[in-house]
Amino acid sequence: MDYYIVIPIHNEEAFLKSTLDSILQQTFLPKKVILVNDNSTDTTEFIIDKYCSEYTLFTKLNSTSSTQHMPGSKVINAFNKGLSLLDDNYDFIVKLDGDVILPSNYFELISAHFKLNKRLGIAGGFIYEENKNGEWILNHPMDKDHVRGAIKAYSKACFKAIDGLKNAMGWDTVDELLARFHGFSILTDAQLKVKHLRPTGKAYNAKAKKLQGKAMYTMRYGFVITCIASLKMALKNKSVKSFYNNMLGYLQAKQNSTPYLVSEKEGEFIRKLRWTNIKRKIKA
Repeated sequence: MDYYIVIPIHNEEAFLKSTLDSILQQTFLPKKVILVNDNSTDTTEFIIDKYCSEYTLFTKLNSTSSTQHMPGSKVINAFNKGLSLLDDNYDFIVKLDGDVILPSNYFELISAHFKLNKRLGIAGGFIYEENKNGEWILNHPMDKDHVRGAIKAYSKACFKAIDGLKNAMGWDTVDELLARFHGFSILTDAQLKVKHLRPTGKAYNAKAKKLQGKAMYTMRYGFVITCIASLKMALKNKSVKSFYNNMLGYLQAKQNSTPYLVSEKEGEFIRKLRWTNIKRKIKA
């Protein structure tokens, strides 16, 4: 199987070398890796240039955007610019972050999964983050049926069916919901332990706080499911404020008639799926 990797990169001077080295050490290499330098203001571009000059595997693309590290639109804008440099001659496509370390057999196993299951749409490993004691701990241990946005691999058929990645907060949730809508499955492989060098959300600015609730509105969750999801998030984060911010983001999006990311039919499917999952977890 053939695959491409696109890495949106913004100010990753501390981590990028580790990520690129882990790609070079793969037992199954990609056809090409597009390194999208998204308006970095540190020495990131110097690192990119060094790897591009030493290894033909890497191709650089400079992108100009906001210097603010906002979830959703910034990263997907950069990803899509990188994607535009690639042709359609691939079996799966990978969106990768520039602050992860992959096990050397990562893409060998991902490829094997896609080869084995033709209806597999999205695959990935599990994200581990280092705690204060230097231990690598599984991030979001309760969410084992979700591939994290930092390490997403899409089959070509699935990527085309969901019409690529949505340029908005919630892109790494709506992609999986739409994949299921189109009859594709999602797989997370516990063997594949990925080290995430910068904990999720550490670089996001204060304006991002209400975007989760806005995303729930644009995915047509509806008020009740948004309440339940926001409460779950608040309990996990031990933060009443996160519940308030989520609900405020949802209500503001509704008041502003923010455009939906999904159709009515897709929204109906998403709500049914969410209710099924909620009932299953209650029974468990």
